[in-house]
Amino acid sequence: MAGDTPYPTALTVADFQRNLAQVRARIQAACERVGRDPAQVRLLPVSKTVEEARIRLAYAAGCRELGENKPQEADRKWEAMGDLADLRWVVIGHLQTNKAKLVARCASEFQALDSPRVAEALDRRLQALGRGLDVLVQVNTSGEASKFGLAPEEVAGFLKQLPAYSSLRVRGLMTLAVLSADAARVRPCFGRLRTLREHLRQTAPAGIVLDELSMGMSGDFTLAIEEGATTVRVGQAIFGARALPDHHYWPESSSDRESTA
Repeated sequence: MAGDTPYPTALTVADFQRNLAQVRARIQAACERVGRDPAQVRLLPVSKTVEEARIRLAYAAGCRELGENKPQEADRKWEAMGDLADLRWVVIGHLQTNKAKLVARCASEFQALDSPRVAEALDRRLQALGRGLDVLVQVNTSGEASKFGLAPEEVAGFLKQLPAYSSLRVRGLMTLAVLSADAARVRPCFGRLRTLREHLRQTAPAGIVLDELSMGMSGDFTLAIEEGATTVRVGQAIFGARALPDHHYWPESSSDRESTA
């Protein structure tokens, strides 16, 4: 659960291998509790604020996908580590339209699509590059004003607009749960996304695929798996605790709470 528990900092390849093994063991245990196949759950390590040297250690330990919150940080790391040709970058944080060009050129996936303006900006940049991009639609299932994402009742209408943007390949939905140590408050945030996905599958336009549910971070990913997550975004449990809360690194964020990604 979310809380104050420190995560051990990975400083060597062996450290990363240990942390990754522990996370994967927790994924397997969560799947076993609800009769799921662990192969159905994708682990996305989140490397926000982590320096290049330690990211290269994570790569040596087997990481081939990394999640980043800030487009400019993702783009900078993508350029610096261009020699790692099979390393994919996934942008998981809120996107301002003036940063769409960065996501279009460096990301293989964008998990926080939440407005027609962002969809249009991304599509225009991607068309110019001759690229396509996998995207997830972000939904605010906690109802908190501090969080980005569409209200659940807005998602169906938004999905109907997305076929107009041919470079965007819609793969599913993403959410952030309320930050709490109380499972009774956290779990419903994930359950709402799963239920919404099942409802939307009945009305989604042709070509809109809703297979993915990206939900759960270091503090709550086992609950998310129990509620149907297909991707969990795990940072601190792999890389180690961050020294400062997220609002120090991302002052433009709408949230002033410490993340547990």
